[in-house]
Amino acid sequence: MKTPVTFFSSGLSLAGILFTPDGRTGERLPAVVVSHPFTGVKEQTAGIYAERLARAGFAALTFDAAYQGQSEGEPRQLENPFQRAENIKSAVSFLTTRDEVDAERIGALGICASGGYVPYAAQTDPRVKAVATVSAVDLGGMFRDGVDGNQNPDVLQDMLSASAAARSEEARGQEPRVDDILPATRQEAESGGYPYLMREGFDYYRTERGHHPRSTNLFVTRSLDLLAQYDSYAMIEMISPRPLLMIAGTEADTARFSREAVERAAEPKDLFWIDGATHMDLYDKDQYVTPAVTRLTAFFTENLTAQRPCA
Repeated sequence: MKTPVTFFSSGLSLAGILFTPDGRTGERLPAVVVSHPFTGVKEQTAGIYAERLARAGFAALTFDAAYQGQSEGEPRQLENPFQRAENIKSAVSFLTTRDEVDAERIGALGICASGGYVPYAAQTDPRVKAVATVSAVDLGGMFRDGVDGNQNPDVLQDMLSASAAARSEEARGQEPRVDDILPATRQEAESGGYPYLMREGFDYYRTERGHHPRSTNLFVTRSLDLLAQYDSYAMIEMISPRPLLMIAGTEADTARFSREAVERAAEPKDLFWIDGATHMDLYDKDQYVTPAVTRLTAFFTENLTAQRPCA
């Protein structure tokens, strides 16, 4: 069952979809917040995972981040990592008010950039009882150091200069500067760069495979300095003693982010590999999504359904 919902985060109304199991008989359910990738909206991969988790017996909430999709916020397409983390905490708050949900049994799942935002939010929000990621990326680390960690420092300085110039333009009354996230053509996506990520992003976001009209492929340029100062896993050890599960494809350009995060985290923690999968294979390809959902279902079942308070 899919129910359109809205809730507030820092004064902005966020648009979400609450998935619940068909045939629910009135019992309060364990719940999972599912947060979407950079460039994404709730109807794409986050919706796939939320729907699959609902089939497994969970209430699952996915939503558009502030400034994006159907949610409020200006300028449109701002990527503020601190607001993204606040959105996740606000989603947890919303779930605690729902009659369908057991407020003591709430977990969170982040995909791609939200695989950074969810652990970051959970570090200081003990209401999140279990934390999971799929194809996690520390977006701050990616912009500072590159996908592979070997980016020339001049690249970051150029981005910060562009962000600063964009801020000055806005102060003079100009429209917020925006940039494309992915290349405009397949040829550009296939030329140089990382072996999968740009081509994969084009194939998912800019073709019928994953395209959604509210996923604009744009972000506000001054997001860059916000992202540069953000570290998804700065205090990841604070999730403990709550459990952490990170799922990544063995062929993903971004696999290092999950590996490094798990190394920094405290127990209990688990890094679960999906053999042969790339970063975006885990977005929607059933042969990879199915084992990921199977592992997530077992993880959340073990760590949420066992936490029902005594009557």
